[in-house]
Amino acid sequence: MRILGIDPGLRTTGFGVIECDGPKLHYVASGTISTTKHELGDLPGRIKVLFEGVREVVQRYAPQQAAMEIVFVNVNPQSTLLLGQARGAAMAALVSADLPVSEYTAVQMKKGVVGHGQAKKEQVQEMVARLLALPGLPGKDAADALGLAIMHAHAGHTMAALAAATPLSRRQHAQYRGGRTY
Repeated sequence: MRILGIDPGLRTTGFGVIECDGPKLHYVASGTISTTKHELGDLPGRIKVLFEGVREVVQRYAPQQAAMEIVFVNVNPQSTLLLGQARGAAMAALVSADLPVSEYTAVQMKKGVVGHGQAKKEQVQEMVARLLALPGLPGKDAADALGLAIMHAHAGHTMAALAAATPLSRRQHAQYRGGRTY
């Protein structure tokens, strides 16, 4: 199975493609999609570059599944909104190619790849290089994307089996009476 990992970002979006054959993982490709040629105020232009870049990666490497990082809330709400828009562009590109997309937090990925959720970017780079037998360290964004793909290769089938075996029910959070459901 070929898995595409996406680490979304408005300036730089990382991607990583691996193949898994049971427990064996094989590196296929990784890199980044950069929007730095566009001015900071040109949000539509940057979103277009991200969307088209992810579509090109999907067409070139033909993955069967995708894994993407879930956006966390930053101290700066504007940064969170911009990151969410970049993530939305990448997600739209993936689902428009009919790829099933699984989502993982950065903590889940770090715990699955490095062994603890507070791992630094350098530790993720080192473990990804070891797990995939790479000759050198991948870039930070590409390493995170490869880590998401590795996380999905190890945990994706288990999560899918749990979801199939257990009916998911909607619950209401006590803080939002009759409001937000998840």
